[in-house]
Amino acid sequence: MPQHSTVTLAVDRAAPDPAAIAEAAAVLRGGGLVAFPTETVYGLGGAALDPAAVAAIFAAKGRPATDPVIVHLAAADDLPLVAASIPTAAAALARAFWPGPLTLIVPRRDVVPAAVTAGLPSVAVRVPAHPVALALLRAAGTPVAAPSANRFSRPSPTTAAHVLAELDGKVDVVLDAGATDVGVESTIVDCTVEPPVIRRAGGITREQIAAVLPEIAMVTTNGSAAHAQLAPGQLLRHYAPSAPVTVYAGEADAVVRRIAAEARTQAASGHRVGVLAPDEVLTALAPALAAAATHGRIAVAALGRRAAPDEAARRLFAALRSLEADRVDVILATGPEGAGLGAAVWDRLRRAAEGRVIQA
Repeated sequence: MPQHSTVTLAVDRAAPDPAAIAEAAAVLRGGGLVAFPTETVYGLGGAALDPAAVAAIFAAKGRPATDPVIVHLAAADDLPLVAASIPTAAAALARAFWPGPLTLIVPRRDVVPAAVTAGLPSVAVRVPAHPVALALLRAAGTPVAAPSANRFSRPSPTTAAHVLAELDGKVDVVLDAGATDVGVESTIVDCTVEPPVIRRAGGITREQIAAVLPEIAMVTTNGSAAHAQLAPGQLLRHYAPSAPVTVYAGEADAVVRRIAAEARTQAASGHRVGVLAPDEVLTALAPALAAAATHGRIAVAALGRRAAPDEAARRLFAALRSLEADRVDVILATGPEGAGLGAAVWDRLRRAAEGRVIQA
């Protein structure tokens, strides 16, 4: 693991500097670690077929060996490099959504180190859609294992600054191309079972996948780090800031009443209260939060319009980090409408709260 300061290279996302890409690719080929932007979040990359590089990823993150990581490829044609076979469903989904925020679980080749897959006979693979990520993968000429570029169980990074806040000195190079587009991780579809199932909601919606595979179902779990996970993102505590999060779900007016009451109670007890919610909810909460602020500090973070879950996805992790920076003691949260990308946002909120979801 690097013990020196991390090198940050600014790159234009539309036209990545070939010299910067070449420098980062050489680091990967030499067994080093490179944090780079994808369309979802920033990834912490190492050569996927190099056991030492994979071990360095886990060490830098403090990630348990039971949590597999995703292998990133430069093109769908590279899938045979890591897949022992390509199920029909995987081929159909790759044609429809790659490059893009979709990960496919397929049978793995023996050349893939067991550490990548938590010892399982399958491997999670995707082709990212970000120009910088694709340029890096092409230049590196090798599959790249890349979980999110943050300490394990923390909110995922959507800017290079988020990466450096947690991994400076633990990664050789960070490619800084600004904020990511989607803001939550890729959808994961397990193609080793029949019919295939969605293991993690993400940047491609269930509705989009169903247009290709009508039989698709969502099967997520609340796993334990003591056991090998079928896919990344399955643990009950994940994406979590330092302050405890409680999530409120249900009809909007009822959610407003419950958050207002809890904010007053927490503020009256001397706690700094963070509120994370869509714009309309924050507007409805404004009088109650102003009253609660007479007893203690109130900080708010907006997720965008309630009917626009794509806005919430882009803002979610940065908003959690901003409330953490405000040194709040508790975070009271609710999300956007649950259809489409909203399912991914609600999944991240629930895991950030370690399952503390109150039905209002």
